Amino acid sequence: MFKRKKATKSSKALLISSQKVRWTRKQVLSLASQLLLLNISIIIATAMFISIGERSLQDDWAQQRYSELQTVGTLTSERTDFFKFRTITFSRGELLRQYLENPTADKKQRLITQWDSLSRNIPELLGVALFSPQGKLKFSSSDEFIDLTLPPSVMDPNRAFGGNEIYSSPMAFTPINGVLEPYVYQLAWIENPDQSIKGYLVTYNSIIKMLQSVKPAFFDQASPLLLLDTKGFLYAGAGQPRPLKGMPDTLGSSIAQSYPELWQNMAQNNYGQFHSNEATFVFLKIEVSNQAEAQREYYTLSYIRHSDIADKFFEWKLVLIAVGLVISLLSSLLVILRQLYNLEGQAKVNSIYLANGLFNSENCCMLINRNGRIVTANQSAYKYVNLPEEEIVDRTLQRIFNIPEQVYQEINTIVNKGENWTGELRLNNDEKRLFHLCISLEPTNDRHWIVTFYDMSLFAKSQRQANRYKMLADAAVPIALTDADGKILKFNQQFNKVMGLAESPERNIMALLGQDLQSQWHNIMTALPIQGSWSAQLLPFSKARFDQSYRLTINCQLNQDGEIDYLVFTLEEANPSSANSKGQNIIGQVGNFVMRMSDFEDKFNTLSESTRAQSNLMLIDINPDGLFSHMGDINQIEKRQKEIELALLVDIPSQYQLVSWQLGKLLIFLPETNATQTHQYAINCIKLLEENELGEGIDIGIAGYLEPQNFEQYLAKAEVALRRAKQSGDQNICQAFTRPMSIDG
Repeated sequence: MFKRKKATKSSKALLISSQKVRWTRKQVLSLASQLLLLNISIIIATAMFISIGERSLQDDWAQQRYSELQTVGTLTSERTDFFKFRTITFSRGELLRQYLENPTADKKQRLITQWDSLSRNIPELLGVALFSPQGKLKFSSSDEFIDLTLPPSVMDPNRAFGGNEIYSSPMAFTPINGVLEPYVYQLAWIENPDQSIKGYLVTYNSIIKMLQSVKPAFFDQASPLLLLDTKGFLYAGAGQPRPLKGMPDTLGSSIAQSYPELWQNMAQNNYGQFHSNEATFVFLKIEVSNQAEAQREYYTLSYIRHSDIADKFFEWKLVLIAVGLVISLLSSLLVILRQLYNLEGQAKVNSIYLANGLFNSENCCMLINRNGRIVTANQSAYKYVNLPEEEIVDRTLQRIFNIPEQVYQEINTIVNKGENWTGELRLNNDEKRLFHLCISLEPTNDRHWIVTFYDMSLFAKSQRQANRYKMLADAAVPIALTDADGKILKFNQQFNKVMGLAESPERNIMALLGQDLQSQWHNIMTALPIQGSWSAQLLPFSKARFDQSYRLTINCQLNQDGEIDYLVFTLEEANPSSANSKGQNIIGQVGNFVMRMSDFEDKFNTLSESTRAQSNLMLIDINPDGLFSHMGDINQIEKRQKEIELALLVDIPSQYQLVSWQLGKLLIFLPETNATQTHQYAINCIKLLEENELGEGIDIGIAGYLEPQNFEQYLAKAEVALRRAKQSGDQNICQAFTRPMSIDG
């Protein structure tokens, strides 16, 4: 009656003062989505700041480089003016004047030596040459310029040149020491006192060395500086250490062909910036010299790779990433703490409602002090104890449940150890009601007991009833419970003993009781909801697990919709001779069941020609003239036909097939038989029916399968034989088309 349950001390109890935070799947997904969106936003913001920082650095570099290009342009223009001044100075030199007044070999050599010394000491000066008034080269300080000629516009007598005027040529290339060298030359007119031309002095200056002399204006000496003419040809800036893809790296190559997008932007503007995926370009058009006939304009171009910008911005990038990580961690922590705070608050509120709901639920709860007296109880406890609130308070638990002193002391000992006590007790003066009690110590302090109990009288009654049902199910009659599809759900020991289910995995009733039951299953399921039960004689068959005859009874259990939920199969031992009783269903003999005409016709069409050739067909008429006279006798005909079918099924060989054709007519298909065997079987059928008082008015027609024919032709021959049997008087069996036909020649 009493049970003791030991358990370790736990903080969990029925009544609780607080509830732990429990993350639901929805809350976890919500928090995860918030953190994901937060971190994605921070990542996007960090990447945006890094991109803005790099672009800002690019703009700063471009502005600085544009300022440097302006400085380079100014210095280049000033350097060109200095070249003009230097050319004027050379044209008015004393040695040159002496040579022109008295040209001797000694003076020529001294002049060449002086020019050669100047070329060695001035880096950008490539050489000096003297031309005759006719434009022919007299001599030069360098052999690289001996093939150069003066342009016709310089020697045009219709144009007034001279004095301090200097002609600056456009840039050109010449090979010096096997290397292509860009150069520009300045030409000064040497005049007589009457302003006639005595000759021309030409100074050749290197473009590359001139740019090298002004490049210190660049903040970054490693930055590339390219000089291009207005057609895009490169005159300076070749041989870059890391040439950018698409940039010309050979003197004389065209940027218009290698980088048309950049050149298109340059050709449309005098200055500006161009941004590509790899670099940022800055260009400026400068005027090297201003000639009367043309302006000498060129482009200065510089660029910086974005990878170099990224390298310069790398430290700031790390700082931004670190700041983003810190913000991400702090923000995530803030979101988690906020969610925890909300859950804590919600848990405390839920705990209050839960404790109140538990105490005021249908579960019976009591709070007992250490002396065993009831401090308070909920409404369910008042209801079951059947005492008002004012009377139950201050009563002892021992008195209400009539607990013996020894048991109460045991409860006291167990509960004070921090363990739970469970058991079944009855109320005082109420032997019909049994309660299940669970007594434990209050988790927050040890000054009170918590008692929960519920009425288990109905459960005990149900248990006793279940035991009775179990004893009933273990009766001597085999019983099985199945669903509407025949799947076995439960069975008793007797059914297991008959069928041997413990040693077989088969759990379908149709497989256990034979194919006859399976063929009639649809009809049985149709009849059960109407009749309530169905019975039949169960005979052993070839693969049966039983060797005696049983009376099978099937009862059904319907659901609210009137459909079958469960089937109860009951087997009772029966005498095999009872199978011949009228109106009794018989199952168990494989193949011996009444087949429908349409099904048999399909089966006949699948037979081989050799099987058909060895067969005979019996047509039985069970409706003799005068036996039934009007339509009201149809039910009697159906009953008589069913009785005849059952009588024939008892002794019909397994290879024969009984077929229901129409009301009052049956067919029997006899494979592997001749006319004599078929006639003898027809006589036996009539004797069997007479023994069962069913032989009155039976006529049988027999036809043989003598030639290839379809089923309709075969049946028509049997009908011919049946008509002859009816016309023969005393003879009620007649054959037709059973002898082979012979043709005499």
